[in-house]
Amino acid sequence: MQLQHPGRQAALPREGKFASTDMVVNLPWSQSHPIIYASEEESLTRKSMHVLTTDEIPALIDLFAEAAWRVKQAGFDAVELHAAHGYLLSEFMSPYLNRRGDRFGGSFENRMRFPLAVIEAIQRKCGRDFPILVRYSVDEWVPGGRELQESIRVAKVFEEAGVAALDLSQCLQESPGAGFDPMYYPEGWTMYASQAIKKEVRIPVINSHSLRNPEYCEQILAQGKVDMVGLSRQLLADPYWPIKAKYGQIKNIRRCISCLTGCWQESLMAKKEIACAINPACGNPEFEIRRKVARTLRVAVVGGGPAGMEAARHAAERGHAVTLYEQTGELGGAVLGCCLVPGKDKMKWYVDWIRHQLQQLGVEVRLRVAPGGEELSVYDVVINATGAHSYCPPVKGMQERVIPFERIMACPKLSCEFHPHDGRKPQKLEGTKVIVWGDHYPAADTAAFLASIGKEVTIVTPYREFGLSIEPIHMYVLRKRFQQQDAEALHSEPFRFPVRVYSRSVLLEIGEQSVTILREGEFVSLPYDHIVTCFTRPNPILPGILQSVSVPWVSVGDAVRPRNLHAAVKEGTWVGLTVEEQIIYNPNRALVNDLPLDVRRQLFSPLNDTWEKEG
Repeated sequence: MQLQHPGRQAALPREGKFASTDMVVNLPWSQSHPIIYASEEESLTRKSMHVLTTDEIPALIDLFAEAAWRVKQAGFDAVELHAAHGYLLSEFMSPYLNRRGDRFGGSFENRMRFPLAVIEAIQRKCGRDFPILVRYSVDEWVPGGRELQESIRVAKVFEEAGVAALDLSQCLQESPGAGFDPMYYPEGWTMYASQAIKKEVRIPVINSHSLRNPEYCEQILAQGKVDMVGLSRQLLADPYWPIKAKYGQIKNIRRCISCLTGCWQESLMAKKEIACAINPACGNPEFEIRRKVARTLRVAVVGGGPAGMEAARHAAERGHAVTLYEQTGELGGAVLGCCLVPGKDKMKWYVDWIRHQLQQLGVEVRLRVAPGGEELSVYDVVINATGAHSYCPPVKGMQERVIPFERIMACPKLSCEFHPHDGRKPQKLEGTKVIVWGDHYPAADTAAFLASIGKEVTIVTPYREFGLSIEPIHMYVLRKRFQQQDAEALHSEPFRFPVRVYSRSVLLEIGEQSVTILREGEFVSLPYDHIVTCFTRPNPILPGILQSVSVPWVSVGDAVRPRNLHAAVKEGTWVGLTVEEQIIYNPNRALVNDLPLDVRRQLFSPLNDTWEKEG
């Protein structure tokens, strides 16, 4: 059991948070903000701090020890103290955050006094044979923060104090890239830390951060780079990782893609239950596949993106006969474009995993087919997962010069396991200056790809800030890349040109060699060689076809409204789980088959006319 006091980063209380010092900064990705508001000014309000006095600290030390004693009485084998990432214990240990003038601040010995006192108090209440682990940040990645050499010294002091094992982490909240390590960070990038510290101590060393593949984990253990492997987000994506690894079912492991949308942006930051973008059952047992259907239905899923594939997978697991239609030559949908974006290749892990599941389940996949009404009329239910497509907003001038982003973001690689070796040809762009018009993931990925191949990219977005709806740590890393820099601990090839962003801007007119935009009341002329639109909306064709066919149907994912991978997976899963012999819709045409028995009787009693109509 991990014991943690979040200190300055507590969500509650909203004011007067405990802190080691009165240093206050804006940390928009931190839990210190009570919730994410629509107003930028509200969400970035600074919170007051209650600086712990010297006399208050002993009582807090005793509370840690009391918590550990309760944990032991509850039957846990050990406790771990969370002393990383800028939380309270970390605040006292950090040379960057601890600016106290009493005996708990200043020198290395003084900064270590609080955590060592906590350890001693736990040993006094729980006995010295009750294991205590400590998790701390090896490198804080801020000027004046702790670095590896001091962390080696920290490791030795903890060992002398009787700590049973060291759990190594990275960063403070001020350096979120290294701490949250989104998908831009390679697997095992923190191994340098455990390698250095293992040489100096005899107690076990744990390392984590982006460890996903059992083969790689076995390798670093065999090489002596670490004693134990730490998994966290990976176990949200697939809690059966250890069992699948034990039985050699490596291809069946759903590897965490480090997207941070489910576990961080849409759960912890919004103060919701924990979730996972690619594992809808994480935090929500309703999404677990627990029973087979009483009667097999013929289910058509039209669209082979994440929503369609998850709908097909869940429906097939439950026993339905599923046919999946995809008008292109490959399953994957919008995710496939991520292969072109430097550092986002982990997205393909999820696509390969679910394609493998569909193959194992025997789902009939029909590529390069866009079924019509007659073909779909033979099914018991149709799931519209045709996604979204780009469009060009109204604009004066040479609108025909605008290129859909889909033509640019078409990966030319033909070596993928599930790729049929033809059909993908990206449009080449001559010249250098490219205007990326739009926002959200299509614009972010398109801009990053074009900048990586040497294009001079200018983003034009109508919003007050580019990428506001994108997971904030990804945008933190990407904005640094746009400025030809790197987030902490990354060593990427810098873009040839910085990416310029024109926010709160409307593109008014397209001329022969330049466009005119209106930016906060001023007209600006921008030269261009190409203009790429990244505005998206649901594909309207299939709903129009299905309106004329007497077959139950429902839309999922971007076919409802363009959002992100998390929404697509969740909606596809829900539909796949709720397809039953009797199709029930709510007024918004969403499936609601999981109804209480009394409600179902009230709706469809043999004495009701509705029963006759619904069959």
